[in-house]
Amino acid sequence: MHRPHSEACERNKAPILAQLRGCLAQAATVLEIGSGTGQHATHFAAALPHLLWQCSDVEGNLPALRLVIEEAALGNLPPPLALDVNRPWPAGRYDAVFSANTLHIMGWEDVCAMFEALPQALRPQGLLCVYGPFNIGGAFTSDSNRRFDAALREGDVRRGIRDLEAVDALARSAGLLLLSNLAMPANNRLLTWRLGAASLR
Repeated sequence: MHRPHSEACERNKAPILAQLRGCLAQAATVLEIGSGTGQHATHFAAALPHLLWQCSDVEGNLPALRLVIEEAALGNLPPPLALDVNRPWPAGRYDAVFSANTLHIMGWEDVCAMFEALPQALRPQGLLCVYGPFNIGGAFTSDSNRRFDAALREGDVRRGIRDLEAVDALARSAGLLLLSNLAMPANNRLLTWRLGAASLR
């Protein structure tokens, strides 16, 4: 079976892990949305053995992802779940949700659906960590991000780099409060929100 490989994941997994060590120090369970090639999941689960790292992706991506997870043979990395943000999510609540390089691949309506569903996937005071490129104040933060956005939209007009403020508005409407906004290598950012008291159910 062909196993996709992402050079971007190889480059960014160490800087992301450096931040997640502190962010997820008190967490026990993490749901990763859009696990893709599984490179992040296997790297983070091996380095953070106190976490149960639950991968998920759309059904069509699961066979290759399942093979990667089986080969990693990590006790804290269970089989992946099928998760389509526009359909009912698998049951369960997690201390944290992580997603990398997904918001610009999803259509905006999919991003909205994801944030709307997050309060049911997070435990009270749970964390959401999202990594990827973002526009700030409606403007690109680099020429490379401008070119990347154009390439995304050429492939699918629904795709594109999201405005940080628009995403944060979705988060706030779901009861998620922005805790940190960290600049990362290659003009990316790592955003962390906490599910606030107003959204506890």
